[in-house]
Amino acid sequence: MSTHPVLRFAPSPTGLLHVGNARTALYNALYARREGGTFILRYDDTDTARSTEAFADAIAEDVEWLGIRPDRVEHQSRRLPRYDAAVEQLKAQGRLYPAYETEEELETRRLSRRRRGLPPIYDRAALKLTEADRARLEAEGRRPHWRFRLDGRQVVWTDMVRGEQGVDTATLSDPVLVREDGSYLYTLTSVVDDIEMGVTHVVRGEDHVTNTGVQIEIIEALGATPPAFGHHNLLILPSGEGLSKRLGHLSLRALREAGEEALAVASLAVLTGTSLAVEPVADLDALAARIDFAKISRAPARFDPAELSALTAATLHHLPFAAVADRLAALGVGGGEAFWLAVRGNLARLPDAAVWWRVVEGPLAPVVAAEDREFLADAAALLPEESWDGEVYARWMAAVKPASGRSGRALFHPLRLALTGAESGPELKALLPLIGRARALARLRGEPG
Repeated sequence: MSTHPVLRFAPSPTGLLHVGNARTALYNALYARREGGTFILRYDDTDTARSTEAFADAIAEDVEWLGIRPDRVEHQSRRLPRYDAAVEQLKAQGRLYPAYETEEELETRRLSRRRRGLPPIYDRAALKLTEADRARLEAEGRRPHWRFRLDGRQVVWTDMVRGEQGVDTATLSDPVLVREDGSYLYTLTSVVDDIEMGVTHVVRGEDHVTNTGVQIEIIEALGATPPAFGHHNLLILPSGEGLSKRLGHLSLRALREAGEEALAVASLAVLTGTSLAVEPVADLDALAARIDFAKISRAPARFDPAELSALTAATLHHLPFAAVADRLAALGVGGGEAFWLAVRGNLARLPDAAVWWRVVEGPLAPVVAAEDREFLADAAALLPEESWDGEVYARWMAAVKPASGRSGRALFHPLRLALTGAESGPELKALLPLIGRARALARLRGEPG
């Protein structure tokens, strides 16, 4: 196998991505990133009735927001001749055969098999049809779907997550690869694309384990070597409910609009359901370094939205100014690194920084209790002259404390209310130099500043 790993994320543009989809995308993208490989974003958009350009654009936006920019972008809808060729190859081998049953007829047969205690799999009745039978059915207006004839054997592989795995394809129905209308199912298109794009590792949800046995047979029928497979556990809600596109509040778009941090979403999506601690990460490289498929649990991974909110705050508290500079500028927040370092520890969401920037920049109506007016006026008189540095607050307190005879809350609380208008917040030591002497003086005197 190539030492240059190639991985892909292949969403259907039929809805918005949710955190469960992000889990799969991140595992693939970050593994490729860490190992110096290639990450392909591949749209499974052959279902023209449900796939839309709007959803494809939304997926691109979500992937960009997560920070996992693809090295290549592919659209299956633009690769139909490749699938045509693969179909003809499988037909020539006798591995793809036409079947004419309607869905109602197939359901009747499944029910009949269940009543007889047999597995409800396709009985391969179509293989018994003669040329005359097929001609008659087509004369009736029936159009065939095309099934892949499985070997009916034990297909085994070493799974990167689950270890030794096996699927007995004798227990499965021959899968439909081509619909009656001639359109292709993902089972075929995925295999053809993985072969032609040189995909070396397929990392996806554990709901694809059985499908892997089928796809390995198709890969080998097309004369190729199967990639490495890894099937991670799926995210569920604390209630035990699975995630789906209908849960709009857990779509990446909704989480982004709610102010959750992309790094927090990535960390929780990747580390939940593993033996690794869920904690803030400095960047995606740090998260990529922590990925270990062997440490993914076999049990479902519980994704708690409340935990995400806490992780968003914790992530912000550690982010360097360079990581947020552009976003702060877009919010109209100034003050540079000094302001960011002063306020980041008090933020639950990044837009909260704009609140503190208004406190710094003013104008602000100070909160001054009648019993504190004289104290604040005396404190104003003791404000050091400019220019101010990071130690101005300590010098000021060294003068105000003995002069007022106050200490603790009686000393600090009236100053905070006057200078910031808030009961709590960032340290005044860091805010005071940003507020500046003129505004501080006005606020201590009870004047807007």
